[in-house]
Amino acid sequence: MQPNTLIATTLACALFNTATLAADNNSAQVKRGEKLIAYGGCVDCHTPFKMGANGPEKDMSRGLSGHPEELRLPPSPKLDNAWNWAGSASMTAFSGPWGTTYSSNLTPDRETGIGSWREQDFIQAMRTGKHVGVARPILPPMPWQAIASLPERDLRAIFAYLKAQPAVKNKVPAYLPPASTLSKAPS
Repeated sequence: MQPNTLIATTLACALFNTATLAADNNSAQVKRGEKLIAYGGCVDCHTPFKMGANGPEKDMSRGLSGHPEELRLPPSPKLDNAWNWAGSASMTAFSGPWGTTYSSNLTPDRETGIGSWREQDFIQAMRTGKHVGVARPILPPMPWQAIASLPERDLRAIFAYLKAQPAVKNKVPAYLPPASTLSKAPS
């Protein structure tokens, strides 16, 4: 074998082994993210229900896509001190003293999900409780405070898992402030 051929072959093998190692590491990271998503119950609020043979069940064809954009809800029920929050039957919209929030689209859709987010955007959002780490607050019932306590490697794994999911185009409705805030707004 010629020296140049030997060098090229050795370099190709090294690059192949490095790529395989990176793919294995990414696969392990995605699997870790899947476990963390399951432990955290993310699917519970970010995946809408559909009616199945045995009653309501998660619509996994829209997994992690948030509140369905086509699902228009009536005004939330009146809340008082004994009952101070409510959730929709789809388990993707919630109302309380903070207003009405809709579960976000966590799929990698670039227009309506987190497809344009960088890993650092996600980590910053989970650490600060602000959308993309700098914008509007992340509101209840999203437990970002608990997620903020996770080590960075776990946040990276969650992000890797989310980015590995199928993209679902679904524009979630905007947050609605509390009715008391709306009634005080100037005309």
